[in-house]
Amino acid sequence: MKNLTFEQFNKADFTLYEKNPIIKNPAESFVIADPSVLTPEMCHDNKWHLFCHTFFGVYHYESNDGISFSKVAKITNRAMRPNINYIDGKYYLFYERTKPVILNALSLIGVKWKSEIYGTESTDLKNWSKPYLVLGKTQPFEEDEHGQALSNPYLMRKDDKWRMYYSCGQTFIKDCGFCEPRHINFAESRRITNGYLSRSAPIISPDKSIKHLNLCSGCLKVYELKDCYIGLQNGIFEENGKSHSAIMLLKSDDGENFEFIRHFLVPQKCGKSNWMAQYVYACCLTYYKGKLRLYFNARNVSNNLTGRESIGIYEAEVKDI
Repeated sequence: MKNLTFEQFNKADFTLYEKNPIIKNPAESFVIADPSVLTPEMCHDNKWHLFCHTFFGVYHYESNDGISFSKVAKITNRAMRPNINYIDGKYYLFYERTKPVILNALSLIGVKWKSEIYGTESTDLKNWSKPYLVLGKTQPFEEDEHGQALSNPYLMRKDDKWRMYYSCGQTFIKDCGFCEPRHINFAESRRITNGYLSRSAPIISPDKSIKHLNLCSGCLKVYELKDCYIGLQNGIFEENGKSHSAIMLLKSDDGENFEFIRHFLVPQKCGKSNWMAQYVYACCLTYYKGKLRLYFNARNVSNNLTGRESIGIYEAEVKDI
């Protein structure tokens, strides 16, 4: 997307795919979430590959058209919020690694959460290396009364370093009954897999005075355009006594200091379906053959027993890129 200007992106006419959601939550999990996608030119088999998580770990899906996906395999358990990368002939998968499911589930009754960012590697998307620690807690704001949380890794190249954006800390969302990420920060290293040094203060934190950010920060994905960086952030906010999440468009000259531009994708009812009525969460932006495509997950209602999360597409044709 480095040949795309901010004006081109901002004026692109995005619409929701009419047959959303493209991947519904499986019967054994209330959620399927946090899609991270490789387009065909990045892959050895010229297919689309999508990574996401359920209650039981990170899963791999594949597709010939980027719309109709079939499940390939479970990659690892104790894992959430994946980020897939293709770099110099190798696939790098980063994710939030948690304590065993039962222990983290007990966080609802006082057992503190603990998670860190781990990675695994592959050359064929089938055989994966032993998971390894990429980034653990180094800053005081990464831990709070709910425990320690580092999540939502997102890797990009910035000048001569690798920069990993990540979420950290937790805020309890009352009407959901679970926590969401409080801050957003980044860490940098000259190596892809280790040696990351975290910034000493978050780049985004909740602010009671900002309508779309009055609860917590969610996650951030950053993309380099021809003339700037853009951020797609799902801020989590309270409105009329209920929590919501929407994707915001941010702009930055340096990938560090971001300016809010506008709401990019907000909760809404789609025809007769309410699958994205209250929350629009994490996303992954792709460009392939003249089309920008945003993969995202959304939730119908806050209740942690009746709420369901699925994955959908928001897309636009782009000319002269």
